[in-house]
Order: sequence, then C-alpha cells, then structure tokens
Amino acid sequence: MTTLGTPLSPHATKVMLLGSGELGKEVLIALQRLGVETIAVDRYDNAPGQQVAHHARTITMSDPAQLKALIEAERPHLVVPEIEAIATSMLEELEAAGVVRVIPTARAARLTMDREGIRRLAAETLALPTSPYKFCDSLAELQAAIDAGIGYPCVIKPVMSSSGKGQSRLDGPADVQKAWDYAMAGGRVGAGRVIVEGFIDFDYEITLLTVRAMSSKDGADGQIETHFCEPIGHIQVSGDYVESWQPHRMPAAALERSRQIAKTVTDNLGVGLDGKPSGLGLYGVELFVKGDQVWFSEVSPRPHDTGLVTLTTQVQSEFELHARAILGLPVNTALRSPGASAVIYGGVEAKGIVFDGVDEALRVPNTDLRLFGKPESFMKRRMGVALAFDADVEVARQNAKLAASKVKPRVA
Repeated sequence: MTTLGTPLSPHATKVMLLGSGELGKEVLIALQRLGVETIAVDRYDNAPGQQVAHHARTITMSDPAQLKALIEAERPHLVVPEIEAIATSMLEELEAAGVVRVIPTARAARLTMDREGIRRLAAETLALPTSPYKFCDSLAELQAAIDAGIGYPCVIKPVMSSSGKGQSRLDGPADVQKAWDYAMAGGRVGAGRVIVEGFIDFDYEITLLTVRAMSSKDGADGQIETHFCEPIGHIQVSGDYVESWQPHRMPAAALERSRQIAKTVTDNLGVGLDGKPSGLGLYGVELFVKGDQVWFSEVSPRPHDTGLVTLTTQVQSEFELHARAILGLPVNTALRSPGASAVIYGGVEAKGIVFDGVDEALRVPNTDLRLFGKPESFMKRRMGVALAFDADVEVARQNAKLAASKVKPRVA
C-alpha cells in the first residue's frame, strides 16, 4: 500500500526534480495532482518548473558540494534527475548512505549522464545491436577513427549534450574540423570528448516509452512490471526534435524486437546499488528501424521530448506515467487517440518575449498548446509545442504544424 502525505505538512511526501525545464514542469504538475510536495531545482532562476513547484532552488547541479548541501537541507523522499549535467557520483554516495532514493537509480543516472556510459552498456555488456562507434578525445583521434573503419557518412556527438546540441552529420573529410568545433561548443560538462558513429541506413527512428512500475495484480506485491506505450515517430533536425506523432505504424516483428531491446536496457538500468531490481519510472528508448531490423540508439531514464505528444494521445501522459510509477502507483499506457506535436521556436534573442497568434492557433481543429514560460528566448530555443489529435495521424500532423506556425514569438 502506498501512502501519500499532505504538502507543506510534517507528513508531506517530498520529491525534488534536478532540472526544471518544460518536461520537468509537466512532471511537477502531475506530482502535485497527487498531493506531492515538490522542489524544483535548476541552474537559472524562474525555470518553467520553478514557476509551478512549491519550492524553487537555483544551484550548479554539476557541483557535488552544492548538490549535497541542498539534498541534505531539503531531505526529499525522492530525487528525480531531469537533465544529464548533474554530479551523479554524489547521488550515488547519498543513495548508498541511505540519505535519499534516486529515480530510477543513482547508477542509472550515472550511466546515462553521457553517451559513453550507456553506449558501452548497450553494446559491450548487453550485446545489443548498435551503430559502429568510437570515442575520441581530439580532432586527430576523430579523423583516425573515421579513416580506420567508421567511414562516411557518420555522425559526431559530444558525450554529454541535450536537444541535439553539438551533433552533426559528416559527409566527407571537409566536414571534420567544422563538426569537431561544433561538438566542442555544444557539449555540457563533457567537453573535449565525442562519440563518432557509423551511419545506419534506417527507414525511420522511434521513441519507445517504457515504464517500470509496481505490479497492480493481486498477490504480486513488490513485483515490477514493464509497460510499453505505442511507438512514437519523430523528425529531428541537427539532432533536435521538431515534430512527433503517435502511433508510428511498424511491422509486428520490428515492434516486438523494439520491446525486447527496451526491456533489456531498462531491466539493467533498474538494478540498484544493492544489486536488487528497482528503477521505477519512465524511460525514453530511442531506436533505429529498417524492415524488421532494430538498432539501439540512446535511452533517457526520464520523460522524452518527443513524448510531449502523449499530452494529447494517451489516457495518462508520459509525465503522469512517470509520476505514478516513481510513487509506486498503477499505470495505464493506453492510447486515447492518434495525435501529433510540433515545436514552437523562439525565433528571437530576447528576454520576456510575448506570443502573438495564440487564438488563431487554437482555432485549428482538435489542437492545444503548451507555452513553456522560459524567461529567455533564443532563435532555436524550444519555447512551446502545438498538439493535435485526430483519428488519422497524418491529419493530426498537419494540424499540429499549422497551429505551431500561427504562434509568433516577438520582442515585447
């Protein structure tokens, strides 16, 4: 039996999010609907999630001392990493000492904080199919790796970045220097190291949202079940998602293989420091698909940006699924309607922008908007998303893109 307290009382159930952007904001809202006291942490003031949480805290989350001091001061029941740039070694230390429980586990947070940990786990430990790859610490090593077998075309990514920052495709030797410089500028705390991946000639890529939750069956107390959402198709530009839809139609054999790969990865990430199964929560597993063949790409142990579409497609969105699972509550991954999402970019470099055309966007049939409330806009910063549902997923895609195009950010 799960018992939840009352916020701002001595018996409150307290959850701290490390990273409070648009995805964290939706998780916080889902937690608050269940009566959880929330603490939103980010590296800058007035982040989207900080605007809705009970408590807002601003620290450098990659600083072990700052992170430890905050967790010890707040004493949350759960710490939920929502970004990669976190001092995960400190999370492991605090979890091992019994100070806090990390979602899904401190080990999973460490392994997925950069591309090296998760790629080596998937390819070398779990023997899952992936693209060929090499890790490189210099421009010379990058060129050598390409020449020694990776070849062209290939993809270079910083070992730690988000939303496609620093990621580019190389089609020939003339692109190498530019790609290296772009990766160095786009990385977070892992600057100086990249992964170069051989190009896979895939038909499409999907996100398979995978949920580890406590069993709701009678007599199955303490048992963990794995649930899958319908596959999400998406389009990325320079590694950054711009459009997604659900469901993405795919052969039954490919879907089954995708689920096997996702379960293998998440089962492993769900093993805690004590070696016992835990790791509750939602994982965004990214996969390449060609015919019935499936390759593992990446996994995030948290809601995924392409999963914003679930705000309009599922009975419980990916954010509600994450909130329920981490609290030990039953989940429902059922699809309510096919649908789509389309990103709204800032388009301007300014603070405190305004949005024109919101009324026109919402006149598009079966649409909704989420404007994230980010205090500062950049040309390619994601400032909102348009959502649409329809029995025909292609109609939903058209309507989502149309609604997004009608929202016009500008300087106030």
